[in-house]
Amino acid sequence: MFVVLDTNHFREYAHGTHFGARLRTKIDEERVDVFTTIVTAEEALSGWIALVRRHRAGLDQLSAYEHLRTCVETVSKLGILPFDREAALIFHELDRSRLRIGTMDLKIAAICIAHDALLLSRNLVDFEKVPGLRVENWLD
Repeated sequence: MFVVLDTNHFREYAHGTHFGARLRTKIDEERVDVFTTIVTAEEALSGWIALVRRHRAGLDQLSAYEHLRTCVETVSKLGILPFDREAALIFHELDRSRLRIGTMDLKIAAICIAHDALLLSRNLVDFEKVPGLRVENWLD
């Protein structure tokens, strides 16, 4: 079995927070392989790059660059599921059904459906609207 980290689970996992430590323990106990999606990688990396750019060059950027480095290292260690043709077709089908869910979340859902994967997310309210998607929250 394998699980896919949504952006909120990925962030906790990557930065070793209290919740991230609990998540890693549960992953070890369940003996699951851990993946993320290219969409989650895009969201996480874009966020840290934006933070780097908001600070004045030099010392003011140290913390942001450290977070960016941690994010890059974590992404490189995890398997990354693609937003490929199958996921894109599922995305368009879901989008036509007019689900009230954000575009990036809909892409993540489509990737997970295409791979019959269990998505780990705190955002159960939105993701539980997606037919055929298995989703759980392992942080709280």
